[in-house]
Amino acid sequence: MRVTIPSPLLDYTKRRDVTAKGATLDEVLRDLDRQFPGIRFRMVDEHDRIRQHMRVFLDGDELRDPATVLDDKRTLHIVQALSGG
Repeated sequence: MRVTIPSPLLDYTKRRDVTAKGATLDEVLRDLDRQFPGIRFRMVDEHDRIRQHMRVFLDGDELRDPATVLDDKRTLHIVQALSGG
């Protein structure tokens, strides 16, 4: 599956577009972490929930449940919200 990486996570991947394997969102995120150690912790909290400042889209549809089954012919987009004051 093709995965687009947001700028704040490029330190892990060194490139915007990567590929990852998995039938579910959780499996894809774990494969990303296998390839780029530490990246999953930046996206998923200690309760295995997508962090509040992270958004994951499958061709425009937002995904919040790590158990979501994915179609590997589509593109997964990871977006990190910016905050400040």
